[in-house]
Amino acid sequence: MNRKGMFLAIMVTMSLLLSGCWSKKELTDLAIVAAMGVDKTDDGKYAMTLQIINPGNVAGGMHGSQSPPVTIYSAIGDNLVEASRRASGKISRRLYYAHANLVVIGENLAREEGVAKIIDAIDRDHEFRITTTMVIANSSSAEDLLRTLTPVDKIPANKVLKALEFSQMKWGHSLKTSIQDVMKGLQSSDGATIVSGFRLVGDSKHASQLENIQESEPESTLEASGIAILKKGKLVDWSYGPTARGTVWVKDEIKGTDINIDWKGKKEAIAYQTIRQNTTVTGDMKNGKPHISIRTRVEGSIGEINVPLNITDGKVISKMEKKVEKVIEGEIKQAIEQAQANKADVFGFDQVIRRSAPDDWQKLKTMWNDVYFPDMKVDISVEAYVRRAGLRNKSFLSSLEEE
Repeated sequence: MNRKGMFLAIMVTMSLLLSGCWSKKELTDLAIVAAMGVDKTDDGKYAMTLQIINPGNVAGGMHGSQSPPVTIYSAIGDNLVEASRRASGKISRRLYYAHANLVVIGENLAREEGVAKIIDAIDRDHEFRITTTMVIANSSSAEDLLRTLTPVDKIPANKVLKALEFSQMKWGHSLKTSIQDVMKGLQSSDGATIVSGFRLVGDSKHASQLENIQESEPESTLEASGIAILKKGKLVDWSYGPTARGTVWVKDEIKGTDINIDWKGKKEAIAYQTIRQNTTVTGDMKNGKPHISIRTRVEGSIGEINVPLNITDGKVISKMEKKVEKVIEGEIKQAIEQAQANKADVFGFDQVIRRSAPDDWQKLKTMWNDVYFPDMKVDISVEAYVRRAGLRNKSFLSSLEEE
């Protein structure tokens, strides 16, 4: 076969193999779902709320436009598939879930039924990503959260995601959890895990109106709110403040936080900002009982001092570090006590014992959450170091006192 014939044969073969855009999806035919919310109705059905992006309003902003950047559609069904298909009857485009980056579960649904069935339906959908963030609506319904319009971040789903990200990075009282994270937690010894919490602050009716994002100070807004504790996939308790941060410490998910310590009788006189931190959890058996050891090491800087203080003195720095250690240790202890009270091993201590003592674990696993975990002794050790003092060593207040 000459070169021309071979070239022709290759071209014919390639034309047969290349099937073209058989699976093309025109943007004008798609309704892009940014977030999905699920609640439970009084008669036991699922109420699905979809936050659909209005591309023109997002790109063009609100100037000259009287339409919001998102549109909300709701539907009710005996399961999520039915609810989704019913919702499609209200929209002139095909629902497209590939860009959905947020799933909101109503608090009542999380308490009464749990999240396992919702996750199963999402995991079966070929378009939905299990890396999508999941939150539980705190003292609210998923519908109220998704209907809230937010300034700055035009798409409300993005507001939730960024708020969780920056809250974990700067404050540490919450953390971002994906569907995949929740799935792993539900596969533990008793389905105990944690989920991010989010809540609506203000009036739910005003939150869904355009006026809410046209005000310099919105009357209604969304904010991160605690950590939901799940047992057997159901919401059993909420963790807030220092206790919530203690949970994040144990799970080694602290990205950055601020710790206030008392000094010379003045409350929260010094602000300690973390720079880097690490927590390790180890386990073993002692006298036939499981034992957990938590070691936390943190390095930080002094962000603010509200009392006259000379931090060039090594003894002062050492005392300051001890106070920081005590605060962190107390928060970790509070978090563990709350989990033990709920008999929900949200920290994964069961997996630590399983890896360190596999033979003993076979005897413990059937009664782990009811017997062993609630009474287990946990050894907590914290090392804190002050590495930086900002641009000033000697306190400005000390200079004023000397004058």
